[in-house]
Amino acid sequence: MLEVALAVGAALVALAATLSTFDRWLARRGGHEAAWAVAFAMFTVASAALAWGAGIGWDKPTFRIFYLFGAILNVPVLALGTVMLLGSERSRRVAVAAVGLFAAFCIGVMVATPFTAELPSTRLARGSEVFTPLPRVLAALASGLGTVIVVGGAVRSAFRMKSVTGAGRRAAGNVLIAAGVIITGMSGLANSVLGAMGAFALFLTIGATVIFVGYLVSTSGGTSEELMTAGAEASPPVDSSTGAATPPARSRARAG
Repeated sequence: MLEVALAVGAALVALAATLSTFDRWLARRGGHEAAWAVAFAMFTVASAALAWGAGIGWDKPTFRIFYLFGAILNVPVLALGTVMLLGSERSRRVAVAAVGLFAAFCIGVMVATPFTAELPSTRLARGSEVFTPLPRVLAALASGLGTVIVVGGAVRSAFRMKSVTGAGRRAAGNVLIAAGVIITGMSGLANSVLGAMGAFALFLTIGATVIFVGYLVSTSGGTSEELMTAGAEASPPVDSSTGAATPPARSRARAG
């Protein structure tokens, strides 16, 4: 089935992204890399659940897992990575606490929320068909606010990076990451409007691929320290795996 193939493809792309970002975190221990590794892992789980539902048939546990990791938690954790990359120390601590509490609350909601109707086994149900309003509100809030943060961070980084020599690929990577998040958001719209699991899986696969390509583009060549040196004369300097601005001292950047 086409839906199964597309969902498996999305899971494999997300798994590759998970391993890549986790390997980078092991080497650098960057908070943003840890957040992105977790987000890609959630993407992998959600895509695997979609593949299971499309191939074997949907059941309640599979749908709960898919909805939790694919519709609610994924984008907020991506946004956490953006805050960890761009924000001040205080904003990072606040963001980690906020996302942690939100995730714990959402897990509790998804475990306890009853189904309001029989879950279709042969197609991807809309949240409005089988859930009370709370999970759908959480999904809308998480997706909307998270997308604004990711896209806003990408735009901010792209503008900041334009004055840094040799940083064009990182700016392009930021744009691709933001575009991928938007495309994955369109997958939910496709299912809600068209009611087609194939369309959902297609947008999901394209979105996952674009996000991963953006990550690879933005992290290709150079270390964070090299980028910080290259951006020493920018205001503020730049230090990131995705071309984001950070506030290290000018003297330290020059010393690199």
